[in-house]
Amino acid sequence: MKKEIHPSNYRPVVFKDMSNEEIFISRSTINAKETIEIDGVTYPLVKLEITSSSHPFYTGKQKLVDTAGRVDKFMSRYGDRKKK
Repeated sequence: MKKEIHPSNYRPVVFKDMSNEEIFISRSTINAKETIEIDGVTYPLVKLEITSSSHPFYTGKQKLVDTAGRVDKFMSRYGDRKKK
């Protein structure tokens, strides 16, 4: 790597997917409030809601959306507006 092109806080950081508890280590400059110890080494910890290990596009698993429930909820809330 070329010298003097990366920020001074460019370091290994642990990213944790909160939906499936998977962790991976990458280098980053992100600020982290928490730490985690892995194999005797303490790393900054960044918690993520979704990563490539849990995103439906990458996993091939789609969540079923209750569209009928949405329609029923809409109709109960707004009803048939033509009956006035």
